[in-house]
Order: sequence, then structure tokens, then C-alpha cells
Amino acid sequence: MADQLPITFQEFVKLPDLGIDPSNISFNTLTLQSDKFICIREKTGEREQVCIVDLDDTSKTFRRPITADSAIMNPENKIIALKAGRNLQVFNLEMKAKVKSCMMTEDVQFWRWISPFDIAMVTEKSVYHWSIEGTDSPTKQFERHANLNGTQIIGYTTNAKKNWMALIGISAPQGRIVGSMQLYNKDRGASQPIEAHAAEFSEIWLEGASQPTQVFAFASRGATSSKLHVVEIDHVDGNPPFQKRSVEMMFPPEAVNDFPVSMQAGPKYELVYMVTKFGFIHLYDLESGTCVFSNRISGDTIFVATKHQDGLIAVNRKGQVLSVCVNEETIVPYILQNTGNVELAFRMASRANLPGADQLYVQRFQQLMNQNQFNEAAKMAANSPRGMLRTENTINQLKHLQSAPGQLSPILQYFAAILEKGELNRHESIELARPVLASNRKALLEKWLKEDKLECSEELGDIVQQHDATLALSVYLRANVPAKVVVCFAQSGQFDKIVLYCKKVGYTPDWVPLLMQVARADGEKACDFALSLVKEEPPLVTADQVVGVFTSQNMVQQTTRFLLEALKDNKESDAQLQTKLLEMNLLNAPQVADAILGNNMFTHFDRPYIAQLAEKAGLYQRALELYDNLDDIKRVAVHTEVVNGEWLVSYFGNLSVSDSLAVLRQMLDHNMAQNLQIVVQVAIKYSELLGPQNIIEIFEDLRCNEGLYYYLGSVVNVSKDPAVVFKYIQAAVTTGQLKEVERIVRDNNHYDAEKVKNYLKETALPDQLPLIIVCDRFDYVHDLVLYLYSNSMTKYIEVYVQQVNPARLPQVVGALLDVDCDEHVIKSLISSTPTQFSIGDLVDEVEKRNRLKILHRWLEAKASEGSQDPGLYNALAKIYIDSNYEPERFLSSNKLYDPRVVGAYSEKRDPSLAFLAYSQGQCDDELLRLTSENGMFKQQSRYLIKRRDLGLWSKALVGDEQHPLNQSHRRQLVDQVVNYGLPEADDPEEVSVSVKAFMAANMPQELIELLERIILEPTAFSNNNNLQNLLILTAVKVDPSRVADYISRLSNFDAPDVAEICINNGLHEEAFNIYKRFEVNADAIGVLIDHIGSLDRAYEYAERCDQAEVWSRLAKAQLGGLRIKEAIDSYIRAEDASNYAEVIEVSTHAGKFDDLVRFLLMARKKVREPAVESELLFAYAKTERLVDLEDMLHGPNIAQVQKVGDRCYDEGLFEAARVLFQSVSNWSRLASTLVRLGDYQAAVDCGRKANSTAVWKDIHAACIAEKEFRLAQICGLHLIVHAEELVPMIRLYESGGHIDELCALIENGLGLERAHMGMFTELAILYCKYRPEQIMDHLKLYWSRINIPKVIRACEAAHLWPELVFLYVHYDEFDNAAHTIMAHSADAWEHGSFKDIIVKVSNIELFYKALRFYLKEQPLLLNDLLHVMMSRVDHTRVVSMFQKSDNIPLIKKYLVAAQTTNNKAVNEAHNDLLIEEEDFVGLRNSIDGRDNFDGIGLAQRLEKHELLEFRRIAAHLYNQAKRWRQSLNLSKKDKLYKDAMTTARQSGSTEIAEDLVRYFVESGNAACFSACLFTCYDLLRSDVVMELAWRHGLANEAMPYFINLVREYQTKVDGLATEVSELKAKVERGAGGAPQANGVANGPNQLLGPAGLGGRLMIGHAGNAPMAAGGAPMQMFSSPGQPNNMPGSSGPSLGGL
Repeated sequence: MADQLPITFQEFVKLPDLGIDPSNISFNTLTLQSDKFICIREKTGEREQVCIVDLDDTSKTFRRPITADSAIMNPENKIIALKAGRNLQVFNLEMKAKVKSCMMTEDVQFWRWISPFDIAMVTEKSVYHWSIEGTDSPTKQFERHANLNGTQIIGYTTNAKKNWMALIGISAPQGRIVGSMQLYNKDRGASQPIEAHAAEFSEIWLEGASQPTQVFAFASRGATSSKLHVVEIDHVDGNPPFQKRSVEMMFPPEAVNDFPVSMQAGPKYELVYMVTKFGFIHLYDLESGTCVFSNRISGDTIFVATKHQDGLIAVNRKGQVLSVCVNEETIVPYILQNTGNVELAFRMASRANLPGADQLYVQRFQQLMNQNQFNEAAKMAANSPRGMLRTENTINQLKHLQSAPGQLSPILQYFAAILEKGELNRHESIELARPVLASNRKALLEKWLKEDKLECSEELGDIVQQHDATLALSVYLRANVPAKVVVCFAQSGQFDKIVLYCKKVGYTPDWVPLLMQVARADGEKACDFALSLVKEEPPLVTADQVVGVFTSQNMVQQTTRFLLEALKDNKESDAQLQTKLLEMNLLNAPQVADAILGNNMFTHFDRPYIAQLAEKAGLYQRALELYDNLDDIKRVAVHTEVVNGEWLVSYFGNLSVSDSLAVLRQMLDHNMAQNLQIVVQVAIKYSELLGPQNIIEIFEDLRCNEGLYYYLGSVVNVSKDPAVVFKYIQAAVTTGQLKEVERIVRDNNHYDAEKVKNYLKETALPDQLPLIIVCDRFDYVHDLVLYLYSNSMTKYIEVYVQQVNPARLPQVVGALLDVDCDEHVIKSLISSTPTQFSIGDLVDEVEKRNRLKILHRWLEAKASEGSQDPGLYNALAKIYIDSNYEPERFLSSNKLYDPRVVGAYSEKRDPSLAFLAYSQGQCDDELLRLTSENGMFKQQSRYLIKRRDLGLWSKALVGDEQHPLNQSHRRQLVDQVVNYGLPEADDPEEVSVSVKAFMAANMPQELIELLERIILEPTAFSNNNNLQNLLILTAVKVDPSRVADYISRLSNFDAPDVAEICINNGLHEEAFNIYKRFEVNADAIGVLIDHIGSLDRAYEYAERCDQAEVWSRLAKAQLGGLRIKEAIDSYIRAEDASNYAEVIEVSTHAGKFDDLVRFLLMARKKVREPAVESELLFAYAKTERLVDLEDMLHGPNIAQVQKVGDRCYDEGLFEAARVLFQSVSNWSRLASTLVRLGDYQAAVDCGRKANSTAVWKDIHAACIAEKEFRLAQICGLHLIVHAEELVPMIRLYESGGHIDELCALIENGLGLERAHMGMFTELAILYCKYRPEQIMDHLKLYWSRINIPKVIRACEAAHLWPELVFLYVHYDEFDNAAHTIMAHSADAWEHGSFKDIIVKVSNIELFYKALRFYLKEQPLLLNDLLHVMMSRVDHTRVVSMFQKSDNIPLIKKYLVAAQTTNNKAVNEAHNDLLIEEEDFVGLRNSIDGRDNFDGIGLAQRLEKHELLEFRRIAAHLYNQAKRWRQSLNLSKKDKLYKDAMTTARQSGSTEIAEDLVRYFVESGNAACFSACLFTCYDLLRSDVVMELAWRHGLANEAMPYFINLVREYQTKVDGLATEVSELKAKVERGAGGAPQANGVANGPNQLLGPAGLGGRLMIGHAGNAPMAAGGAPMQMFSSPGQPNNMPGSSGPSLGGL
């Protein structure tokens, strides 16, 4: 029955299965704007999020942490609109970006997407449209009508143009749901109030209308009637008017409160879908208002729906997402069968192209034809659903009909009707094209093609080809006729499109002839075409084929272009083509070949051959590139005048070292003058590679000194080879290039200085400057001076020190002193040399030779000139010290000498002079060493104090690696500092640094000694604050016994800081004395309390001071010591309430509430804090001062009464808690308190006022404990509506054994408005446990509202198998249901329900388990079971299962039905069964209808069968397997000659047919012989038949055969003669009457081959072949294998071919 329904009903998904809490599935939290997304706002605890379900793929459900009042998804895109208060925002979820936002001035009560770009928003007063494009704000559309006041808005819809709008709301006056609608027209600006629950805009096509008619449908359910109204809006002129429809809507009696919640229209079928709250679906035809279908689709409330395809999709309270669409296969039959409305069925089939009314259409068409209403019949055929009447037969009928005068013919009206709404089919297109082209209306055909009104085919293209080739190409392209498309492309010159087209459609033409044709037409296009062919993968033609085509046309340029592109990948397999390309161009265009070789495009060609060609063409450079033989290279390389020099130089980089040297030698030997420059360039560039020695050897062997010089001059600057540099110096000297020699010895660093020096000495150059430079650079000054002085070249000595390097003067003077030169000469040389030398070095040289006095005058002269050179003054100091010429004055006054040098020089001569020099230069290390070694500690102490350097002090007092500590020296230094140094100091900084030095040296005793000398004795620093602090602090750390004395004697120290330090070091009494001396009372009592720990002394000190601050400190200490009463007394004397929190805590903990009351009364006067007053209330409660407590509550207070009451309740102070809770009207806590006080009735009354779950829970438990079940039920009804409270309550009842009261409670709660799934579920579980007889009725009534998995477990535990199956089925757990039925068949099995269940299981194994189950328990029902499982079982496995158990006959009906699958196992099993039953007719039908079985095996079994018919079937099987001879043998054996002849004919084999004929002849069966000639006529050779008939006297039997044969040949000859005549005439016309040889044309028609058109003519072979009548050659009648001559024949042989 379900298959006959006119709708397709589908459940998309269950939202709870996606993890969505059912409590979040409601109208306020779930939105459905389209069939793409569902948007649910979820709240878990404090966490809020939005869940978006993608209906196309529910696995893509995703959640976002979004807090909003409402969220709606865009109908098409992943765009979400959010509303939070009046703030509206739109976000693109894919781009993660905000699209738009706005702030409304009114609250938005309802909103929805009305298009992918527009949102409609309904406020309390108005309706707005807001576009998410652009920056516009929401636009107001209209004001809400008064009839919508106080309603809940549930819907809003517009028409496509958005000029009509409908706003829908509902309200519930007097307990009835009333729908209110406001219909608004934007063009008129007017509204109309209507009573309606749902509405929709749509359009329909009326008969005769040129445009669709816009309609508005709305439905309402009033108090007395329910109607659907359909009215027209925006009437279009020219359209027929639409009559308003108003029809009654039927609601079932049980749906009294049901009403429409949504209406959706399907334009395709012109239906309107209406879904109601109770889950009913209604389908109405919009044009007639007829109800097509009505039924219930959901047992739960449906609260939202929207369009889905041409139907609707909806969500119910259970979370099911359901869709309803029209079933196109069944809706028309359904209308015919159930409504009998033939006109509606006819109209729907026509408008939506639906099946089901085919017979109706045929009858009506024939009726119109019989009534001569041809035009109406033509229109009906054109508009028939699915084109059922658009057949060739219909066209032929209409084509031969005559039209009335002045009207179109029926056939043209037929075509016009089709073209108006759709396209023609293949046959219609051909039939229409012929008259259109014949009337020369080609443009009309082009128009139809552009509009896709015609179905293109090859036949249509052939027709168009005769009129327009371009239009034909378009037709062929659309029809996908590649062969003719390629021909058209080639004919029109569109070669570039051929490859693309062939590749697109997968067509492969013969490319080479096609390329030849293109090459003849256009060479450049042919090149492009060839490249496109070669570039394909795999290539359509080879490059060799393309080159062959181009070279045959002498297309050198195109060949070059093609090969350059085709060979660009430089593959080794293309070597031959690369050689061909270069050869072609070297012979015809050397410049092109040069360019190709220059680009290094190819590397695999024949290099020696191409090199020879290049050399012959004068391309020496390319020849060198290609030659590998050294002789060839040497022969070509000498032509440097025509080879690019730079390239030739770089070319040598490709040669080996030996080859390069050989070629260089050849070039110089061949023409030195011409090639020298190139040779030198090569030698320079590849010097390191070739080896300088090899190159030098070449130049020297050929005596090319100039070349050697130039070569070495270029490499000497980069060479590090000393030999090369030396060779270059020699070459430069030889060629007279002394300046170059001078440059090299000055700038080069890689020559052998000793060797060059000796060479220059031996050469005796006219200018000794090179020698001077060498000796100067490499420190051969002494040798140079000796050489020059011994050779009387003293002028060069002067040149050397005066012009070349004056800095060498000290060495020169030393050398001259060594050779005992005259002092006057030396003094003169020194005086004449510029002062660019080091005076210190000069002094050292002279001092080493003990001749320092010769410089005395010169030094003083330099000093008088103002020289600043320290060496000069060092020398003077040494001279003055040695001569004892006032050295102290010089050392004290002069600042230019080096004190370290002079001090070191003086140490052994006079330590005091050394101390003076060191102190002048602050040479600290040297001074410390000097004074320590010589016992000069007084000078050392004064120096240290004056220097004020802590680092220096550290070296003196502590020591370091350079100055190890010596205790004796340090003690002497300290004594000198204490006794003389610091007492003499008057600079505070000097004292400060010295004290810091002692501190840093960790010398506290010495520091105290020092500070007492400074502070306690009268000095300038006695009253210094820092020093007094330091003295006390040092004593604290080193000698605490002195601290008290220092405190009493000193007065200018920092008392708080010093006291704190004393505390930290345990000197508490000293600290107390400091605070007491300086009257810091708070800190003083703090020391007594915190450090000395004497509260009694502290109390006495507080009494003496009597200060509030002191009392507060004392009170806090007393509180910490748990002296609570004393502490409160002290706080009261201090009037300090600041520490009330701690006082309250300690007093409460100790239970001192009486004392706490005293403190809190004082504190309440000082501070107004809730904590103070709250604690006072609690203290009253604890001390049972309820009167004071009530007085305080009645007066003004800021106490936290609620919290105090909770504390009293927790402490068991229920009377006080009652007073407190009553004062704040906290009914929930008051109720709990009354329970504790035993007043249950009053507690229930308070519970009603409190209406709190916790309160009801508390009262309920107390009532149960007291067995007050009436009151307990009152409380329980308030609890069970909360799912989380239900299970604990059930456990409470069960633990007490109150089962009847529990069941009664839950049963009473099922009727509550807030009844939830848990209540139905738990009641079901209770029935399972305690009342199993009631469970099935409960499940049938409420299965949709229970938690099925939970009840399943309960039923399973209680062994309630039928109920368990029922639950599994309704939970879609069909696998488990089937398992349960089979495991407990005695209780749970029922055949009909088991069939319904088994087809829905997902585990395939259950099918086979079910089969075994039925085989065991219900074998006679196996076929019925297999029938329902047919589409899902593995037929092979089923057959195998029953074969193993030998029960195949039980499933014969199944095997027959399963043969439609053509399964091998099924076919073979069925065939075996038929053989066993000897049903040869059924077996023959089976093997003819199904081919998937082992035919040969079956044939081998059947050929031995005792029944003839089965042996015939065996022969038939051999025929199917093309085993003709086995079939023939079997037929001949059984004398089934007709079957044998049929087999021979089917074989198509001449040999088999002739063998059969011979068999009949040999067996003397003349009749079968004659019959076989007729049956196998096309297979038998005439000569064989003739021979058999002649030899065996069967001429009469064979005569019919020969008569037919002669007639056939005569017909063929006549046809050939006609064709030959026509061909001759055509050739004569084409050749202009030119003579022809042997009747064969030699003109352009030769392209057709030697046989002419189609190769059918055999003329022209030899020119003298015998001709039969009509001019056909006799060979046409011969067949291979015929005898040469027939008996009695005198003509030529028939087997001559």
C-alpha cells in the first residue's frame, strides 16, 4: 500500500542522534530557513552555543560558542544572522568575517530570511526588510495591523516580486488557537486583515494563458469550519480570469485542537502542501482546490517547516527532520484510483510530464482523430507527457492530413506546439528541416538550433549539408558525428580546431593524409597543425611522418619551424631528425643553422658529419664546437681572422691541457704575428689550468720574448708562484722595463726576496732603487748598507733614508756604527733626515752600542722644538739620571716621558726617583711593588688615600695574583693609615673611600678602630651621620657588647633604621631602648609584643602611654594569644572596630558570644557594615536573646538576614531561623525549617509559596518518612516534572516499598502539561518490574514519548520478549528485533511482522540466519520470506546454503523469481531442478532467457540424457557456445536434420555447411539435400553444389538453387552495367570529351583508386578480360576454390581469380 501513496516520505535525521538535547528542540530555539541548514541554540549549564546541522551531510554538523537570543542560517550560503537584544549581526562562517550589523530601535519579535540576500524583521509595530548587500539600514515595509496585537508571530512570506506580503500570528483566546493574518500590497500601500493560520504565494498556468497566473493561498481553522482559499493577485491582461477557490479542509475527530502551522507551494506540480501541528499533511491542487492526499506523517508536534525541492521539510518536537515530496510514479494513478478525477489526473500528467495517464492520452488522441479534430489532436500529441505520442507513427498520420483553408496544417501546428514549450526529437527535427530548407528559410533553422529546439543527428546534418556547409558543421558538432565534423573543418580551413575537437570527442581520423591535404592548402597552418598533432600524448603522428610530408612538398622553412618546436626537448631518440634539420639548413640556409647551433638546442645529432658541413660552409666556429679530433681542431683553429676572438678564447676551456698546448703551439707556429694576441689571451685566461711553466716553455721554445713578457705581465699580479714572478723580473730587466721591475718588487709579495736581491746585486743595474726596495721590504737593511757603503754608493744611503723610507734611519745608523763610520757623518745623516722615524728606536740602536751621548745635543734640540715624542724625553731622563743633572726637577715638571720606562730605569739607581716617576704616571702596580719591597708604607698610605681608588685599596689590603697578600705589610699599612694618613685628610671623599675600602676588605676590627679614631675623638667628621650609622652597624655585626654604649653616646644616627637592624640581629632590648629614647611608642610596644614576647610589660607600657594606637596594637596581640575578653576590653578602650572580622572569627570559634555582643555593639556605632550587624544577629541567636533579635529586625539594619538565617538553620537554631526567614519572606527556607519543627501542613503551604524544587524535595522526603502520602503526592507532582529529580524520587519510594503509591504518583503526573520523556520511561520500567501485564498497553500509547533504549534494557531484564521486539522496531533497531524474535520465537515470532522487520535490518548476516531459522521452524514459508529479501540477499550464498542442506526444491519459487538477476548460481540451481523434474520446456526457456551459467558443462550432461528433448537442448547449448560440429554431430545422431541445417546456417561457416550437404548426399537423403541448399544458400559455393549434384545425379533437387543463383547474378550484372555507363558519361563530361584508354579515366578521379567509386568496378586490370553481358568482367562471378571448368563449358575459367 505504501508503494501506491502519491508522496515520498523520508526521515532525514534525528537531531538527538547528533548530540542535540531534546530540550533545545522548540520553536524558540530551533530555526529552519531552508532545506540546507538547521540552526539550534543550545545551553548547557552556563555555556551557550549554536549548533548548525548541514542537511546535505549531517556528519558536517558543527558548533560555535555564540551567545544570542536568536540565530537563523542563510538559505543557500554559510552565513548566519544573530540577534542579541536589539543588536543584529550577520557573519560569513566560511570567511570568518562580519558581513553587516545594525542596531534596531524596537525589539524584534520574529525574523526570517526571505531570500539569500534579504532578511524580514517583525517588531511590535512594524515590518522591515534588511539587505545584507551594501550599507543600507533596514527599510520599513508597513505597519502591523491591530488584529495582530497580542499574537505570537509564527510566519511571514512574500511573493517573488516582493510587492505582496503576508504576516501571520496566532493567539489562544478561550483555549482555541486563532490565526490572524495581515495581507499587504506594496503597490497600493493597503493592508487587509484575514483570519488565517498559514499562507503561501505561488503561480499556476491556466489553459490559454500567455503568462503564469499569480495566486495567493491561505488556510484557516475557525470555530465551526476549516477552509483553504485560493485567490488571484496581480491579474495579467490577456490571461483568462481565475475563479476564487474555497474548499473545506478535513481534520480527523481526534485532532480537535489541530491547526495549520505551515504552507508551502510546489510550482512544478501546482500543488500546495499544508502541514498541521499534529503532524498531518494535506496536498491540494491550486487550480481546482481539490484535495489530492491527506494523512498523518508525524506522531509528535510539528512546529516549523519550509520548502524542500517541490515539497516541504519539517521538524517535530522529537527532533525528527521529515520531508514530503510528490511521488511522480504514483500520483497520477493515485488520483485516478482514489478520487476518480480524470480531468485533474489528465492536467497534472500534462503539466508535470508525469506517467500514469498514458492510456488516457492515447484514447483521447484517437478520439480526436476519429472526430477529424486534427489540430486539437496535433496539439495534444505535442503536449503529451514524456512525449509518449511524439512518435514516427503520429508524424506520419499528421503529415498526410490536409489543413483547412487559411489554417496551418496539422503537422505544422504539431511542430509549433512543441517548439513553443520544448524541443523536437530526432525524427521530428528531420521532418521539419526538409520543408524549411526547401522553402529557403535557412535563418529559421539557425534560430532553432541556437535555441536548442532541434535534436541534431547525422541524417539532419546530411540534409543541411546540401544547403549550407557551415550550418551542417554546427549540426554535426551537436550530433557528435566526428568523421563528418573533421571533414567540414578541413573543407573550411579551420585546421587548428581539428585536434581539439578530436581530442574532446575521442575520435581518431587518419592524420597523415589529412596533414598532406592541409600542407597543400596552407604551409604555415600545416606547420601549426603538425605541431598540435605531435604534442598530443601519445602523439597522433610521428615527427618522421611530418618531415616526410613537408619535404615531399619542399617546405624547408616549415620543416625547420616544425622540427625546432618538436625537438625542443632534445631527446636522444630524435638524433636522426636533429641531424636532418641541421643538414637541411647548412645546405640551404647556413645562417639559420648557425643560429640553431649557437643556441645549443640539440646535442644528439651526428657531430662529425655536421662539423664537416659547417667547415665547408665557412662556419669555423661551429666546426670547432663540433670537432673532437685534435688534427681537425688544429686545422680549423688557425683561422683566427674569421673566428670571434672572445669565443675562441672561451673555446680553449673545453679542450684538455695537452690539446690546448698543442693548438697554441700550432697557432704561433702557423702565423705568429696574426695569432700572438689570441695566444696570449688564452694563456692568460687558462694560466692556472695549462700551467705557467708549460706556457713559458712554449714562448721560450719559439723565442717569443714579447709574448712571454705580455703573458707574465698579466698573470704575475695574481700568481703566487715565486718562479713566475722571478721570470717576469728577468723578462722585464731583459726588455729594459726597469719601472716595471721597480713596481713588481714594491707591490708583489710572492717572489723569493733573497734570490731577487742577489740577482739585482749581480745585474748591477744603473739604478739601485729596485734593490733598495727589496732590502727595505724584506729587512735586508744591514746588507744593503754594507753593500752600498762598501761600493762607495753612500749617496744611495742618503736617498734611502731621506726619500725611500726615513723610518729605517735607526737601522741604518746602527749599521753605520757597526762599520765604524765617522760620527760626524752619522750626526749629519741624522740631522738631514726628516723626523719620520721612531726616536725611541734610534735611541735603542744607539744605546745598545753604548753611544747614547752622541744624541744629547740633537735630543735637546728636538725638545726645544716642541717634540712630543715620549722616547725623546725618556732618553733625556736617562741622560739626566746617569749624569745626576737635577733629575727630581725634570721628573716632577716633565709630563711627556714614559713613567714606567723611566721608573724601571731608576729603581736600582734611586727608589725615590722611581716612586716619583710612578706617582707622576699613576703606575699603581709598579708603585705598590716598589713601596712594599722598599718599606715605604707611609708614602704608600698617603698615595692610596689621595688616589681614592677602591680597586687599588683592594690590591693593597687584600692582594691579588700580581700582589700577594703579606700580613706584615698590611699591618704596617693599616697603622700608617690610622695614625697618619686619615688624621691628615680633610677631604670627606678621601675618608669615605678609605672606610669603604676597609669594609670591602672585610676588616671590621680595623674598621671600628678607624671609625672610633675619627668619630669618638674630636675631628671634623665626629658628628657625621653616615659614619655614626656605620660605627653602630659594624659593632652590631662584630661586637654587639659595644652597641648599647654607642647608642647612649651618639645622637646623630638614623634611629628607625638602626633599631630595625638591631631587631634583625637579635638585639631587641637595644631596639626597644632606641624606640623608647626617640618616643616611637607604637614600634616600642611592637618590640615588646613581637620580639620580647611580654604581654604584661606591653600592658604596663600601654597604661603608661595611654594612646589608642598602642591599645589597638595590644588588643590585636591579646586576640592572637586568645585572651579574648582582655582583647575586647582593649579594643573598647581604643574604640577601634577596624579589626572586627578577626574578632568575630576568633570569638565565634571560641564560643565567646556574650563578650562578642559587647564588642559588636561598640563596633555598630563606629562602622556600618553588614557583617557586623549580621554577626550581632547571630550572636543574639546563639545567646537565645530572641527578643533583642526581633527588636533589631524591626528596627533599621543592614544585616544579611538571609545568610544569618541559613547559619542558624545549619546550627540547628530553628526557632531563630524561623524568625529570620519569616522576616525576609524566604518561603523555601521557612518551609524547610517548619519541616524540622514538625509542622508539615504549614511546610506544604510554604512550599507552594516558594515553588522551589529543593524545598519540595525536602518536604517530600519528610512526608514519606512520616507516611504522609497525601502530602507526599502533592510534593511529588511538583518534583517529577523535573527529569533530574525523578530517578532519586523513585529510588526513595522503592527503598521504602511504596510501589503502588509511586505508580499512582507518576500516572497522575502523565497528564501534566510539563510531562516529559523521563516520566513515561520510568513508568514503563516500573511496569516491567512490578506490573508486566500493563507494559504493552503503555508502550503502544506512549512509545514515541519514552526513552526506548532504557526501556529496552528493562524489558530484556524482565524477559518481556514481545514488548522488547515492539521497542526495537519503533527504535529502528531492526537487527536486534530480528535477533530477539529468532532467539525467543515461541513468544515473539509472527510471520507478517517478521517479514516487515527482516527487510529493514542492516546486518546482511541476519538474512541468512533468518533463512536457517525458517528452514528449521517454518520451512513452508521460506519462499514468502525470500520474496521480501530478494533485493538484498546474495543469491549465490542462498543457493549454496540450500544446496548444502539438500533443500533446493523448497525454494523453487524463489529461484524462478531470482532468475531476473541472471545470477550464475541461481541459474544453475534452477536448471538442475528442472532437469530433475524433466521439465524440458522450462529448461529451454531458462537457458534462452538467462545466459549466466556453465553452458558447456550443462550440454555435456544433457547430451547423454535419455530424453530426446534434453539432447536437443544440449545441441542448442553447443550452438550458443559456437561449437557447431558437436551440435551437428548430436543432431545427426538423433536424426534431427532440421536442427542440423539450422546449426549450419547459424555457424556462418561455408565449410560446415558444405560438410552437411555432403553428409546428406552420402546418406542418400535427397530431400534434406534440397532443403539444406535452401537453408544454407548464402554459405554454399555454387561450384561445390554443382559438382555434388552432377556426380550424384541430384540435378533436379539442385535446380531451384541454380535458378535462384542465376537470377541473383543477373540482377548484379544489370546493376553494374548501369553504374559503368553512368561513370563513363561522367568521365567524358569531366575530361571535355578527351579520349580514354581502356575505359578508365586518368584525370582527377584517379584519386578514387583503380576501381573508381567505392572500389566496386573491376575494369582496367588487363584491358582484355572477357566481359559478360552489360560489360562486367567474368571474374566477378568466380569464387575461390571453384574448379577451373564446368563440364561441357568452353568459356574461360570461373575460378581464374
